[in-house]
Amino acid sequence: MSKRINLREFQQGVIDRLQAKDRAGDQISTLGVQIAGQNWLVDMCDISEVLPLPQLTPAPFAKPWFLGVANVRGNLYSVADMAAYQQKGTALRTSASRLLLVAERYSFNAALLVDCVLGLRNAQAWARSEVQGQPRYHDEQGGIWGKLDIVGLLAQPDFLQISA
Repeated sequence: MSKRINLREFQQGVIDRLQAKDRAGDQISTLGVQIAGQNWLVDMCDISEVLPLPQLTPAPFAKPWFLGVANVRGNLYSVADMAAYQQKGTALRTSASRLLLVAERYSFNAALLVDCVLGLRNAQAWARSEVQGQPRYHDEQGGIWGKLDIVGLLAQPDFLQISA
């Protein structure tokens, strides 16, 4: 009989292997996502899991970007629409939409809704610039990527106060 492994253990194993490669010099520590038609990079160490959009329980009297609460294997996560939070419309709720669960080390049960996941990206060799103090990366095809700062996001008072 084959050994069974659950999804969470599998994803943690992938993250562990990626971080081990990162320490060995093979920089593949960022995940590419799309938010409101724009490309963003997210540090893999800042997220614990990526999953399809589950059923949400709406929260009354919340800001428009706060979509509600999702039950993920018995744990409740507050779900933020990143496009709406950035005031760039709303996320496309399609089969490609994904939730990024914030890493447990931050002690926030927060999930970020993105339009889609574009896969692992190695931005080490990309040209880097800054726009209004925010890093911008330019890939080999001329695409522009922003850097999603999870730690900075969790420190923003507006992100922590969801009541309208």
